[in-house]
Amino acid sequence: MIQTSSIAGLHAATAELDPPLAALDLSVLRANAADLVRRARGVPVRVASKSVRCRAVLAEVLGTDLTAAGGFAGIMSYSLREAIWLVRHGARDVLLGYPTVDRAALAELAADDILLRSITLMVDDAAQLDLIRAAAGTDRVRPRICLDVDASLRIGPLHLGVRRSPLRTPQQAATLASAALRRGFAVVGVMTYEAQLAGLADTNIAVRLMKRASATEITKRRAQVLDAVRSVTGPLEIVNSGGTGSIEISTADPDVTEVTAGSGLYVPTLFDRYRSFTPRPALFFALPVQRRPTSKIATVFGGGYIASGPAGPARVPKPVWPSGLKLLGAEGAGEVQTPLSGAAQLRIGDRVWFRHAKAGEMCERFDTVYLVDTDGSRIGVPTYRGEGVCFG
Repeated sequence: MIQTSSIAGLHAATAELDPPLAALDLSVLRANAADLVRRARGVPVRVASKSVRCRAVLAEVLGTDLTAAGGFAGIMSYSLREAIWLVRHGARDVLLGYPTVDRAALAELAADDILLRSITLMVDDAAQLDLIRAAAGTDRVRPRICLDVDASLRIGPLHLGVRRSPLRTPQQAATLASAALRRGFAVVGVMTYEAQLAGLADTNIAVRLMKRASATEITKRRAQVLDAVRSVTGPLEIVNSGGTGSIEISTADPDVTEVTAGSGLYVPTLFDRYRSFTPRPALFFALPVQRRPTSKIATVFGGGYIASGPAGPARVPKPVWPSGLKLLGAEGAGEVQTPLSGAAQLRIGDRVWFRHAKAGEMCERFDTVYLVDTDGSRIGVPTYRGEGVCFG
């Protein structure tokens, strides 16, 4: 639920700055962070960096060493180059959320003992193991790896979830673990990301029933997978699961050693309709009114910050302040301008505040995010883009 006072505070704190600009309510961010820790019930929360994309915000929740603080422990990175960059800035526990085929980055990893100790690669195919070993250029290093096991729900021909890993059965996971050990890798973990639980709003009874069935299925199958993998590798350091929308489901399984969350820090619009937690949006962006085509329409500069995923209304930014503004169906959020209806009160030079549909993606549009504290003070911090890095 958006607190009007939150946006008003951001508006006042950035009043003399020219938009477009992005601003983050620190008090709301901290409340969201505390809520994620509370929901995890003692299980460490790994921060999904793709949903943050700002090193200062990572430091806010993980501490200045980007490693662990206050119930948060470690980063889930989306790119090996990003993981290396984060380790160069102090992080010592980075788990890749996805496989990598970046040979130059793999060679850099293999040549540095700190990187090898601090970064865990994600794999789901023996071909990835061969590529990693070839890129490393040596058999003398022992990269850490985690197995990504498919956590989708399958009912007959119906596939509910995302298309990620080809690994699904205990035997498949154990076979890959054995292949990794033979090739000289250290198998330290298993990940199961249940997108159909974490990324789908539980707004109706059908979705809630599906989630209940899926949680039962993956809990049983994950136990079988872990037994099979441990029979090959011995104890595992990491059993990673979940996302912002499914923390309680994941932590109910005693096998799970950590959960991942990131979107719950900023709370974009895609997380507005969850029953498992109270959405408190923290991150907004402001655009200036530059023309008035009619008495009821105002046009702001820019705005076409469309989120990834299936195209549709849920992926476009939403004007939230002043209230009553709407995108025009015929134009939507535009490349260089966005007309808004319900804008009779707006004048040239006013600003409109928006929310993005996803979390970290918005930071790819801004060099700076202004962090605004409860006393109205602000500090501008660079996003990944502002630090001159782009990891895809």
